[in-house]
Amino acid sequence: MATIKDIAQKAGVSSATVSRVLNNDVSLSVSEDTKERIFAIAEQLQYKPARLKRLKQESMLSNREIGMLLGFSLDYESSDPYFASIRRGIEHRCEELSLSIGKVWRSNSAMDLHPMPQLSGLIVVGNFNKEEIRHLIGDNDKVVLVDHRGRIAGYDSIHLHFEQAVKEVVEHLLSLGHKRIAFIGGSGDGEYEPRLLYFKQQLSDKGMLDPELVIQTGEWSTNSGYEQMRQLLQRENRPTACFIGSDPMAIGALRALHEEGIAVPGQMAIVGFDDIEMSAFVSPPLTTVKAYPEQMGKTAVQLLLERIEGREAPMQVTMDTALIVRESCGGVPSASSANPNNN
Repeated sequence: MATIKDIAQKAGVSSATVSRVLNNDVSLSVSEDTKERIFAIAEQLQYKPARLKRLKQESMLSNREIGMLLGFSLDYESSDPYFASIRRGIEHRCEELSLSIGKVWRSNSAMDLHPMPQLSGLIVVGNFNKEEIRHLIGDNDKVVLVDHRGRIAGYDSIHLHFEQAVKEVVEHLLSLGHKRIAFIGGSGDGEYEPRLLYFKQQLSDKGMLDPELVIQTGEWSTNSGYEQMRQLLQRENRPTACFIGSDPMAIGALRALHEEGIAVPGQMAIVGFDDIEMSAFVSPPLTTVKAYPEQMGKTAVQLLLERIEGREAPMQVTMDTALIVRESCGGVPSASSANPNNN
């Protein structure tokens, strides 16, 4: 079995240098060429190959910096835990991999930001076009899009399986006997909104879509959910169920219903989206679609790492969701909703 001394002799360096390189000693002053030569010789001599692969990756990543481009303000993130969870997932996975986040931008327009083309890669959360991304990092194709509406050729992307999620919501409400189902949601500044698209598609296919029961504004806030539900309650023929595009909006909608004395779920069934922590503690506990935003963030880092290591073909990752049934829609509560700590 090869030893550190064998590697040192072949590399023309001291055993101490080999040991420090293989143990990823960041205080060691040695050229990248020397590091690569030591790793190559260690692999050739089959020196602890499994551990060597990890050490080589750590050494490589310790000299890399990536950026995060976030299409939402800190205030908006504070009001919607979904985006905070994506960012947290990115940061946790980078910490596990010893990968440095060199720059974090928050903006609705990347063209207003100072470029950093020397970054090894970029994770984009939210909606930006290719020109804006190129403004920041040039022609670097090591880019991962998270929760981006639509795809950009040449870049990896991660998004939720919205079509399946909405189908499960609609079918569940229909199974409970609802025939007039409304939708409340944000518009994404007028852009394509998958929850609304698939909601319309599902009900149109069944001949049950009533455009009067679809309300959509540019915000995904609790206040917007409150105001949109108040609008919905002015409709002459009220719905008996409502699918709401985010849990913060659904919480606002519940407040409006309580103020009007409308029983949930007796007079109006409610289903939200995201399964934020608070959704299990409102009254009544909220039926919702569970997304996995922190896992989306972690997966984004993993995809970016693969691109940095040489993968050429872009990948599109679709993450499944889960319908969590609680009391707000009148269905039988799921096992996971019995203990809020499980969500």
